[in-house]
Amino acid sequence: MVDILSASSPRIHGDMALLSLPTFLVACVAFLLFIFVWRREGTHGLLLPPGPPPLPIIGNILQVKLWDLPTSLSRVRPPQLAEQYGPVYSLRLGPHPIIVLHGHEAVKDALCGQAVNFGGRGRFPIMDNALRGYGIVFSHSQRWKQLRRFTLMILRNLGMGKRSMEDHIQEEAQHLVQALTQTEAQPVDPTFILACAPCNIISSILFKEHFDYQDEEFLQLIMLLNENFSIVSSFWAQLYNLWPSFIHYLPGRHQKFFKNVQNIINFILERVAQHQGTLKPEQPQDYTDCFLNRMEEEKHNPYSEFNSENLVAVGFNLFSAGTETVTSTLRLALLILLKHPEVESRVHEEIDKVVGRDRVPCMSDRAQMPYTDAVVHEVQRYINLIPSNLPHAVIQDTKFRQFFIPKGTTVFPLLSSVLYDSKEFTNPQRFDPNHFLDKNGSFRKSDFFIPFSIGKRACLGEGLARMEIFLFLTTILQNFTLKPVVDEKELSTDPMFNGFLNIRQSFKLCFLPRLK
Repeated sequence: MVDILSASSPRIHGDMALLSLPTFLVACVAFLLFIFVWRREGTHGLLLPPGPPPLPIIGNILQVKLWDLPTSLSRVRPPQLAEQYGPVYSLRLGPHPIIVLHGHEAVKDALCGQAVNFGGRGRFPIMDNALRGYGIVFSHSQRWKQLRRFTLMILRNLGMGKRSMEDHIQEEAQHLVQALTQTEAQPVDPTFILACAPCNIISSILFKEHFDYQDEEFLQLIMLLNENFSIVSSFWAQLYNLWPSFIHYLPGRHQKFFKNVQNIINFILERVAQHQGTLKPEQPQDYTDCFLNRMEEEKHNPYSEFNSENLVAVGFNLFSAGTETVTSTLRLALLILLKHPEVESRVHEEIDKVVGRDRVPCMSDRAQMPYTDAVVHEVQRYINLIPSNLPHAVIQDTKFRQFFIPKGTTVFPLLSSVLYDSKEFTNPQRFDPNHFLDKNGSFRKSDFFIPFSIGKRACLGEGLARMEIFLFLTTILQNFTLKPVVDEKELSTDPMFNGFLNIRQSFKLCFLPRLK
């Protein structure tokens, strides 16, 4: 028996060697390619930013929380990857490499200091598949440049940043007060009432159309917008963005998202068709008229970006961004004031002193209302509404600091890391209007206040949104005292989950009319 085994062993070992050598070589090549992809040197001899070693296929998703991705990427609650790897680091979400920018200096250096290079739009598959690259927010290159330039021009012509737009917002604020009065001081979830005001502003810009707050079609539009922001901030949407080619065909919340998008598009298409039938080229009344005129001017240009697909997508962009962000800010401002009644009392005092009860608040009042202005800014800082920012991308191979970032790489400039910087804001986890007040009680500006982002991809409606938030909130507080339905200690301002937006709990309150 021993002789037989001994005689056969050289052949067995030889066969094993022949079988294992190719496997070993393949493994070595795969390993070297893996290292090369992740740590290849750039054209300037630089390396990719440091980061945790990824696993095949899934990347670094075991080291982050997909249901709370912004916190995982930042030092904010609790220390995470930025604490280990510094203000510029890399990782893979699934198979996709991303670069994370943490802190004011890194974000500003990239988005302002190298604005052109960092001016691309990063991967956002659930939106890319919904809009197919049309519109402003998720488009690229010349399409983005042309549509953004045109839209800014038309918004300014229609009054953005001017007295005419302020008058329109003041008028809408009175419709909002009327709707809140009709609640008769009974408990109410304010979400849909608040959403009617900014949604009507966008409707006026796009279609010169105003909806009653009880209009069923209008409320259905608001419901679709609200639901889609909840879906796009969910864990399921994070999974979709990692593996869209696989998950796209599975049942799940993304299917509801796409259905909602189509219903919103149908709402817009119906009104575009109406405008095409009544258009007077010499007398454009709204954004849609102006866009249709430009379409006619460029109808013989095969490369024109002024087409019906982009018109509808821009309408979708304006409704989505212009309604949900303002609504969420107002709603969370009310929630925070319920938790801090002493802050509400001081705002009431300042409104009574500066504005009184016999006229509506206006933007010129803001300079004489430093505490209220500080409260508005602190609300936007504290709620950290879009913590990870919209993803950017570098449009060419880019040298950034001592690192190399390949063309097309997605970049996350973390707004949360700037808004919650402890060096700029003492105890940033705490709501405190003094973050925007100096020792004399005057309003204090801060370069760290960037809830609308900065650089070439900053929100184009920032001026409109800031005007709406100030005028709507001060008008509400001029007319009402906020009363919680439950003990203020039971109200939580912490996010339920963090995705694209920071989503907070729903709540009810009573709007008690203030006696004149």
